[in-house]
Parts: sequence; structure tokens; C-alpha cells
Amino acid sequence: MAKLRVLVVEDSITVRKRLCEILASDPEIEIAGEAEDGRRAIELCRECRPDAITMDMMLPVMSGLAATEYIMAHCPTPILVVSSSINRGELFKTYDALAAGAVDVLEKPSGDESDAIWEQKFLETVKLVSRIRVITHLRARLDARGRSPSGLPAATDRASWQDTYRVIALGASTGGPGAIIEVLRAFAPDFPLPVLLVLHINEPFGSAFADWLDGQTSRRVAYAQDGEPVATAAGRVAMAPPGRHLVVRGGRFYLTLDPERHSCRPSVDVMFESVAREYGPTAAACLLTGMGRDGAAGLLEIRKAGGLTIAQDEATSVVYGMPREAVLLGAVGRVLPLGEIGPVLTSLTPSNGKAGP
Repeated sequence: MAKLRVLVVEDSITVRKRLCEILASDPEIEIAGEAEDGRRAIELCRECRPDAITMDMMLPVMSGLAATEYIMAHCPTPILVVSSSINRGELFKTYDALAAGAVDVLEKPSGDESDAIWEQKFLETVKLVSRIRVITHLRARLDARGRSPSGLPAATDRASWQDTYRVIALGASTGGPGAIIEVLRAFAPDFPLPVLLVLHINEPFGSAFADWLDGQTSRRVAYAQDGEPVATAAGRVAMAPPGRHLVVRGGRFYLTLDPERHSCRPSVDVMFESVAREYGPTAAACLLTGMGRDGAAGLLEIRKAGGLTIAQDEATSVVYGMPREAVLLGAVGRVLPLGEIGPVLTSLTPSNGKAGP
């Protein structure tokens, strides 16, 4: 059986050697190459054709972000961002890399007694990332902020929908940042419905994601606040904060520390289930690219309640895991390519322009 070939990109020779030692300790992995800057990473990616890349963000000559954008546009390869950068500006670069096609992000080892646990997680994550079928991802596709969609769904499609809607709910995981941006950029600035969002992203990297996303589209994005009326989120995106489930009840948002669902908190299922109870047939929900099955059961509850349910199709998903589980469960009313999801959602008719009960 062929070994998994990994390219390690890290400017610190100490950290780079350690990462290589950890990878080489696994009999299923071999080091395809080592690069100390982004330009060399691109050269080795073309020469070695690795199965996966571990990528630092803060690199000399060419940044990890620039290298990620080039690699995903010209020689697509699964990339795991391995970074210790958690200040706001550097977190934004990590989010940019995820939107450009990097698959996942992992914090660098801390150098304490918990490193054995980190090493095991690192190996598992590299193996998982290597199995993901990545696609050519041209960063230019994400540059037209707020651009109006070129087409709307056919009238025959709209005939099968409810007349009015009060809320839109989105869930995503692996590959989610880029997909979320594409969906949200189809919304006009004055589209009145609140959009609820759950995204799986590893800690400590989730802390500033809403702020970053707020700058990527014409719609305002902010973390939901406990007890906040849903009506205050009309026309913007309310996102579940890291480590909290987002629940809608009695016209308000509630953030809970209830047990994880599918090893996730926030969980898409938890949000979708509350949306089904609260809004029934006036809810529209979409499950985007992601690994695992979180969101499938919740989407089924929304469909049973008469709401509109959409799943991203396999061809445009970075990982066709969560959408596939929803399809197999019978939870999906429509399977759509990513480029069609935003226009379909923006064509929905709001309920008297009001959000919430």
C-alpha cells in the first residue's frame, strides 16, 4: 500500500523538523518535501505532487495565504493550515486561506505535556485532510462583493414553495467559509430576512470569524447574543459563537452549553431543530459542504414541518458528507449547485417583511 506523501511548509526549522518527525513516526506517512517559504512550497507542490500539505501562514518571500491561493488555483492539493497566529489580523489571513480552498486549520503544538495528544490529533487530521477531493478554486471568484446574481429559479420551481418565509438557516463545516461567502454574496443589502448560521471551526480559530465574514459581503454579520430578539437580526446574519449552541425559542436567540451533538458545539442539528419548532413551514434551510452528518436530522425536522430544505450538490462540495447524509435521510427538497443556492434563497418572499413570530 502506497504511503501518504506530505509536504511540510514552515519557516521555523525547529518547528518544521518536529512536524516532520511526528509525520515520519507514522508508518503510513512519508515526507514528500520541506519548504521554508511560500514560493518554495509552490515549487515542491508542482515537483512532488504530495497527497497533502501542512501550511504555516506567516512565511517569508511569499505568505502562506498567497501560496494557498496559487496552489488551489493551479495544482489543487488538500491543505491543512498549521498556525499559532491567533491575533485578529493573522486570524483573518487564516480565514482567507480557508475561503481560498484550504481544508482545515490546526493550532501549533504548545510545548507542554499535552503535546502527545496534539501529535495524535495532528496525524489524524493530516490523514483525514488527504482523503478530501479538492477542486480548482480560483480566488477571483470571491472578489465581486455584493454582486447581484445573474439568474433566479424558474417559476415552476417557485410554485412548489410556501408563499412567505420568516427565517433562513445555514449550516456548514469543512469547506464552509468559501461556500458561505458565495451564498451570502447573492443577497441584496436590503433583503429583510434574518439568516442564522452555524459553522464548525476549530478553536481557538473561531473567535473572530463573524467579524471577518462581516467584511466579505454586503450583509452585516455578528455573533448572536443570548436573549436577543430574532427581529433585531432582520436583514443580517446571526452566527452561533464558538462553543455555544444557537437555539431559537419564543422569538429570541438563546446560547446554550448543552452537550455536543456529533462532537460539535455549536451543532447545526440543534439550530435546525429549534428553527423547525419555531417557524415550521415559514423556514428555509440549507446544508452546505461538510464532513460528518451534523445537520441532516435537523434538516429533516424542517422538511417535516413544511419548510424549504436545500442541500449543496456533490460536484461543488469540498466534502459531500453532511449534504449526502441529509439526502439519504430524505431531508432534502432540492439538491443544488453552490452557485444556485444564493439566488434561490434571495428569491423567497418574506412574510410581510417581518422576521420572527
